[in-house]
Amino acid sequence: MKRTTNDNESMPPWEEAPEAPQKITAAEASAAAAVIPGKGPIPGSANRERPSADTSPATGNDPETAAGKTSGKGRTRWQPSQMGYRWVVRNVSFLLFLASLAVIYIYNGHYADKISRDLNRTNKELKELQYEYKTLKSEVMFRSKESELAKAVEPFGLKELTSPPFVLIDSAQK
Repeated sequence: MKRTTNDNESMPPWEEAPEAPQKITAAEASAAAAVIPGKGPIPGSANRERPSADTSPATGNDPETAAGKTSGKGRTRWQPSQMGYRWVVRNVSFLLFLASLAVIYIYNGHYADKISRDLNRTNKELKELQYEYKTLKSEVMFRSKESELAKAVEPFGLKELTSPPFVLIDSAQK
């Protein structure tokens, strides 16, 4: 369904119809081009040669097509400060949304780096603890061997049995 110009109030900002550009004459365009705002006229701009109006469009030397006019209907006036300001004012909420997305994106990158560093640190600690566990386990296994236990208890006067153990039987149970 095509929208008409009466539907502009119900259109979202990104679908608004563009404003019609203002038309100016060639004399106004050359006068505006010769003046820098706040500085006055450009020296020598009044003495510049202007192309004659009878040049043909086929040669590309037509003053209207060379100056940016569209097929003899006049040059469009561009107002960068007004159009930019209006655009910014109309799209403040969208620009704030983009700014918040940028902040979230930056935060997410920093958070991911922090998590990665913490993960690497934890992995290093885990490997060190695994090495310590394996070292202690092998030391305990070595010290729990029968020959090593005999060497460890010899200073206390304990010796290894040379005869097999015998079973004591209670004579009162019969």
